[in-house]
Amino acid sequence: MANPTKYAGTPGFNVSDDVATIPDPTRSLRENHELVQDLCRYAENLASESAVRKKWRLDEETWELLGADDELVRAVEEERTRRVRSGATKRELAQQHIVRGPNVLASIMDDTKANARSRVDSIKALDALADPGPEAAAAQERIFIRIDMSADTKDPKDVVTIEATPRPGTPKQIEDDHNEAGDEWRR
Repeated sequence: MANPTKYAGTPGFNVSDDVATIPDPTRSLRENHELVQDLCRYAENLASESAVRKKWRLDEETWELLGADDELVRAVEEERTRRVRSGATKRELAQQHIVRGPNVLASIMDDTKANARSRVDSIKALDALADPGPEAAAAQERIFIRIDMSADTKDPKDVVTIEATPRPGTPKQIEDDHNEAGDEWRR
């Protein structure tokens, strides 16, 4: 009888009678960056356990497996450090707290015993929060470049439009009255 050789093909596609190895169930979850971010938010008290489990459809057994996976815990801690350094944690915490602001402003506005100036300031702040409108948008210089390559076909797919903002420090315009002796050759 011939000596049986070990399968040397693509892993996971061995159809021999040998017992297949069971893949690590947490491996794919460990490599999912979005799940690691959500678990980091849970660790930072920005998301609840039920919200994370519901989003990822994690049962109790899988949740316990994830908690016992040292590599996943390390990945969550690294993500947590990265988020603190980038300021993402601070921004998300501020966003959670700022939503209480309109209620506080409304209570100041409705308080008849409050100073009139405080009431007027709270009305102005609520108005700004309610509809910032076009006055809140900063006036920016925009550059539009339109290149029409359609020639005689007039196909709209042959038109390229580029919208950009100038870099800071770029001169706003070239002055025509700039006359130096060495500039005559440019005209």
